[in-house]
Amino acid sequence: MSPFKTPRNGRSPGGKQPLSRELVLSAALELVDSEGLEALTMRRLGQQLGRDPMSLYRYAANRAALLDGVTELVLNELAISPDDKDWQTQLRRIAHDLRLLALRHPNVVPLLVTRPLSTPLGLRPLGTLRPLEQILSLLIDAGFRPEDALHVYRAYYGFLYGHILNELQEYVVDADENEALLRLGLHRLPAKEFPRLRALAPVLADYDGAAELDQGISILLSGLAAHLSQPETSQRT
Repeated sequence: MSPFKTPRNGRSPGGKQPLSRELVLSAALELVDSEGLEALTMRRLGQQLGRDPMSLYRYAANRAALLDGVTELVLNELAISPDDKDWQTQLRRIAHDLRLLALRHPNVVPLLVTRPLSTPLGLRPLGTLRPLEQILSLLIDAGFRPEDALHVYRAYYGFLYGHILNELQEYVVDADENEALLRLGLHRLPAKEFPRLRALAPVLADYDGAAELDQGISILLSGLAAHLSQPETSQRT
């Protein structure tokens, strides 16, 4: 057997799983999840896979392509059904699913929020644009004018990403500490400069991300539903 051919059982001669884009990106995501974005380099990923880093360039041209691939891989976990007629229920479910996705992959959140800013819309990876296309279809089919659907999408994702970033920074210093002030580390703040923040320690310590998200989504959806029910002439003014 040629040393460059993969046997029929799907394993390379050394017993390693053959490289593929999916395998490379999955390993990249695992690396980001465990060690953070800064750890993701071709050299480190090669170590993770037990391969020569040069062999990875067949599946990602550079580190930027790896970052884009990781973003696509995570967003592929988000299920959207543009044919669902109940657009409010669908948007509420997507919001909670995206929150859970962010909690599973907190180190990827900066990619989801800021990575698109560095690339013009039409040049972004297709996997990062599919949620936009699918939600636009959902909203337009529900009766929103195309331009209004785009406004809704922007407001919706602006709220979601804002909530996710806020929830991820609700950092608990000592989860076993009963005193809320100590649990959140707020006792370190100068009392005279941050009296209100320190006083809100019990509320901050009882933060419920899912409940906060649901309340915010309810407010947003009620406003969107009211906007949709307005006559088309009043929407244009």
